[in-house]
Amino acid sequence: MVITSTQKLTFEEYLNYQGESGVCYELYRGNLIEMPTPTAIHIKICEFLVYQFRRFFAAHNLPIVAIVTTAVRTEENSSRIPDVVICTQSLWEQVCAQPGSAVLEFEEKPLLVIEVTSQNWRDDYIRKRAEYDLIDIPEYWIVDPNQPKIRVCSRPENEGSYSHQEFLPGQQVQSVQFAEFILSVNEVLCPPLVEDLIREEQAQLQQLEQQNVQLEQQNVQLEQQVNAERQRAERLAQRLREMGIEMDTEL
Repeated sequence: MVITSTQKLTFEEYLNYQGESGVCYELYRGNLIEMPTPTAIHIKICEFLVYQFRRFFAAHNLPIVAIVTTAVRTEENSSRIPDVVICTQSLWEQVCAQPGSAVLEFEEKPLLVIEVTSQNWRDDYIRKRAEYDLIDIPEYWIVDPNQPKIRVCSRPENEGSYSHQEFLPGQQVQSVQFAEFILSVNEVLCPPLVEDLIREEQAQLQQLEQQNVQLEQQNVQLEQQVNAERQRAERLAQRLREMGIEMDTEL
């Protein structure tokens, strides 16, 4: 944890703080902390997780959103900026309607937060875990590409603090709250580009559309064949009637 100023700030002062352009700051007990510039793999992991969560929520018709760079107030004069925040859509719309910085207050509790470790990894495992636990965030992921592993912290029923489970390469990580949300640890720690995933989805959709078109064409051809057979049968029956032969339609 690198403190950027010796001057203590209140939470309200932090909300109005104008620091260096392009730099994000967290607040820890009045101390302003400059967040390190994320690495490329850090950015890829965050984008991949947000993309997968959004797809999951949309597929299951859940009014939940996955967002980035949103602060969460954890103590009187502390505010953290998790890499990924999962919250209800109604809560996010409420935050968006408020003036000023996008910060979740004490009563605006997210469902899940994710930290991807960087130089200040000890904060993720110790300080931030304690802060997120203190304000009763139900689930906290620590994605650590250096160890490598994913730690999922949650509070078991009737337990007063976080316990955790670790997922290693070769395994699948599963959300505690969203049991059907399962990802490969290998893919999370070394994710593909989201743009490639979108292109793959588009290609699959185009393939399905082509298959649907082919099925429709086959259905049209089959219907034409059925109509042609019906017309042939009607012509044959008409000729037989003209010859004085009545067809027995009884089976």
